Parts: sequence; structure tokens; C-alpha cells
Amino acid sequence: MEFPILETQRLMLTEITERDADRYYALLKREDVTYYYGMDKLLEKEEAIEMIRAFRVVFEVMRGMRWGIRLRGNEELIGTIGLNQLFLHSKKTEVGYELHPDYWRQGFMEEALGAVLAYAFEGLGLYRVGATTYPENTGSNRLLTKMGFTQEGRLRGYLYQRGESHDALIFSLLAPEWQQQQVGN
Repeated sequence: MEFPILETQRLMLTEITERDADRYYALLKREDVTYYYGMDKLLEKEEAIEMIRAFRVVFEVMRGMRWGIRLRGNEELIGTIGLNQLFLHSKKTEVGYELHPDYWRQGFMEEALGAVLAYAFEGLGLYRVGATTYPENTGSNRLLTKMGFTQEGRLRGYLYQRGESHDALIFSLLAPEWQQQQVGN
């Protein structure tokens, strides 16, 4: 299967390759980007290269896919968004994302997430898209709510990062809810 390219008004979502390693490393070595990411910041470029290689393997077995977020007309990576824990047979996945702080609060992640949700529900025929966040990550929690996700609950001590366990909020969006939103738009 060829990696899907998604387009929005301002963005191109494409496969992340080793050509993106410098930019991806620069993104994930930032404490402000990884603070609510669920993993500690990267310390070496080789870690970024290993992650990019793992994205390809996961895609090849259709257990997930990770897009590089790029401004139209610019190859530079400004963030990533992906479907994790993709289970086509049970029609579910989880979404995760990060964006360079220079691009925060400009609607880019909302645009990218909308394209990925359309692909998940319409292209892959999924029924459920979940998301896991830190309770303190108000930006992400607000985005998910705005996109129609329902907060289902709190998992105590679910995430381990920065040497300690943290609670997580669980969100979901179901296909009928997505379809209803599309009718309303």
C-alpha cells in the first residue's frame, strides 16, 4: 500500500522519511514540545532516525501511520500527526500529534486533525478514534473537545514520563458522531 498523502487548505500531510531526521530531532528534543507527549525529549539524532524507521515498519504491517505536517509549498516539517494502535479488523485507532511552538495557536493542528479524522472514518472505515492526553494539557484537551471528541474518563498513573507516573484523560470520537458533524458543516 502506498502511503496516503492528505491535503488541506494550508497543509500537506506526507510520510516522514529519513530526509526529515534533522527537523524531527529538532522538534522532539524540545522540552516544550515533549512535555505532554508521553515520552521524554530526544537526546540524540539517532533516536529520531530510529523512530522514523519504526514508523515505516508499523505502516507496512498496517498497525499505524505517521504523517509529517508541512506548510503547502514548503517541504519543512512543522510537526507530525498519526494513527497509533491501528486495528483495522476491530475498526479502531488512537490519534497523537505534536507541533513546533512557532506554529501553535494558528489552527494548524485543527486542520491536520480534521484531515486525519476524515481519512480514518471515510478512507479506512474506522468506527472509533481515541486520544490520550495529560489532564494539564489544556490546549490538546480543548482541541479534541472542539473536534467533537468526548472525554470518557481518567486513567490513574497511566503515563510514565520525566521519572514519574501521571494520570491521563481518555477521549473518543465515533463514526456516527463524525458523520453528524459533517452534515452540520
